[in-house]
Amino acid sequence: MSENSRPTIVVVDLGAGGAQTERPMTDEEFAEYEAQIVESARIEIESEKARVEFEAEKSAGHEKLKALGLTDAEIAALVG
Repeated sequence: MSENSRPTIVVVDLGAGGAQTERPMTDEEFAEYEAQIVESARIEIESEKARVEFEAEKSAGHEKLKALGLTDAEIAALVG
């Protein structure tokens, strides 16, 4: 990514009446920014994976209860 296309940082100087200056991220800031994006994507993928696994386990549990002869109403009363 070129220097001009990097995200910018807005610095607000509260001692100067809130004067604002805008600058491109430094190499260190940009590396941290990219690392945070990667980590955020990893967390989102793990969260979705956990949700899918939970739904599969929930469905399997309902099927096992039905196999034991419980009705949908009885299952709903037990597990909500």
